[in-house]
Amino acid sequence: MKVVIVGGVAGGATAAARLRRLDEQAEIVVLERTGYVSYANCGLPYYIGGTIQDKDALTLQTPESFKARFNIDVRVHHEVLSIQPAEHTVTVRRLEDGGTYTERYDKLILSPGAKAIRPPLPGIDLEEIFTLRTVEDTFRIRAFLDERRPKSAVVVGGGFIGLEMAENLIHAGVHTTLIQLDDQVLLPLDRDMAGEVHSYLRGQGLDLRLSTAVTGFRRQADGKVETLIGAQPPVSADLVILAIGVAPESDLARRAGLTLGQKGSIAVDAHMRTSQPDIYAVGDAVELTHIVTGQKALVALAGPANRQGRIAADHICGLEQSYAGAQGSSILKLFGMTAAATGLNEKAAKAAGLAYDKVVTYSASHATYYPGAANMTIKTLFDPATGRILGAQIVGLDGVDKRIDVMAAAVRSGLTARQLTELDLAYAPPYSSAKDPVNMAGYVIENVRGGLVEQYHWDEVKALPADGSVILLDVRTPDEVAQQGLLRSDAVHIPLDSLRQRLGKLDPNKKIYVNCYSGLRSYLACRILSQKGFRCANLSGGWRFWSYAARDRVHDTVPTHPCGIPTKA
Repeated sequence: MKVVIVGGVAGGATAAARLRRLDEQAEIVVLERTGYVSYANCGLPYYIGGTIQDKDALTLQTPESFKARFNIDVRVHHEVLSIQPAEHTVTVRRLEDGGTYTERYDKLILSPGAKAIRPPLPGIDLEEIFTLRTVEDTFRIRAFLDERRPKSAVVVGGGFIGLEMAENLIHAGVHTTLIQLDDQVLLPLDRDMAGEVHSYLRGQGLDLRLSTAVTGFRRQADGKVETLIGAQPPVSADLVILAIGVAPESDLARRAGLTLGQKGSIAVDAHMRTSQPDIYAVGDAVELTHIVTGQKALVALAGPANRQGRIAADHICGLEQSYAGAQGSSILKLFGMTAAATGLNEKAAKAAGLAYDKVVTYSASHATYYPGAANMTIKTLFDPATGRILGAQIVGLDGVDKRIDVMAAAVRSGLTARQLTELDLAYAPPYSSAKDPVNMAGYVIENVRGGLVEQYHWDEVKALPADGSVILLDVRTPDEVAQQGLLRSDAVHIPLDSLRQRLGKLDPNKKIYVNCYSGLRSYLACRILSQKGFRCANLSGGWRFWSYAARDRVHDTVPTHPCGIPTKA
């Protein structure tokens, strides 16, 4: 059996190695257009910024190491020009000399990946404008930094690559402006969860411009590049990084007559077979099924690409493996902050037509009496009828990675909020709390579903009646209110610990909308009020979450207890 693989990196390289482990006799050929077949794609920005010093560390396998260990014929700088499915051949061009030849296959695996989007804007081809997708791109940007010593940069796009590049440019001493068309960065997060990220990034020195469209580029007399942003003043910089997204690299499949899916992706079945049974496709170019919605989706992440490569290899070798789908689990380091998501956010749930509810919790990474605790904000989406966990988003300074992985397993397994409360997670004061943040999310959801508390959310505050027909009640301490201010000027302030003694000041005929710093003390207040005959609702996420989502305030990194009281240094 002869298997030809088009493209390396995650999907193609994984498929090649798995094929060899399953079939020692197979002839395996990998054709890679770039000069690198297996490299740490996600590590590229960190080499540019100097966190990774050795460029050789980016290369996971070379053609020579593939040959020595796996007896696989890897040909770099070989571009596949066309596929002839009926003849079971591909036409290949050697980029080093321009010569072409025909390669036969019994099975073909396409792993072309995705290409960086370069819109046809005026000035887009200036030499100071870069994209980052390959190792060669990385070396070009790093060489520019070393040789030209730029003082300023513009990054266009607030996704993973854009934010990682912004961080690493700032680490390299380059003043950086990030321009984002949407009203938020990191689209896997909902806009309200991104609010804290925006505040934090600005605190790290990033000039963040949201809801801003780039309309072109032009060179200045001094050699710098102006990024044009409509009627606003242009932004001048020494270099520009385009990171506005990627598109499936599916031209080869389209020309071969393979069935395509959404956004030009390659349609595959559960075994990663295309519409031609002897041709498989894996990685960023393929359309897959979202594990929560059951609908078709694009997920350009390394984890799914690796699993797809393995499944394609298994199926070629007669193992009946299938790919159930992805849920888009992702995580990103932003200086000292971590942002992560899994499953559905609100935008995705609405687009899928799913009924959902949500809770926002604020938890410490470990026991607050043990030094070094930091807080994280967790937003959890769930099915209101069953309590099934649909997705989670977490932003914080420590412990985010551990919790998002637990949430990812919960989403994958179809766990309910009740089952989150029952998870027996490891606890010791340096690592967690006796009630882990994941358990706490489950408890809060169960309180909501069980009718123990009614919620209202940050975007409902402004619309609450101001005619005196309802009461806004703030139960924070006087010091907190003095430092942070009230949600609205018409709010009533009664600290939680004196609420029982001052219930007579509240009108039992009016509904009470309660808030505190994080939502914990206001929940306790709601339990007091509801058992005394008052109608009330608790602000999900509290004043803190509202302040990041509704206002553009400075990020606060002071560690606090989940109730909001600062911890001792």
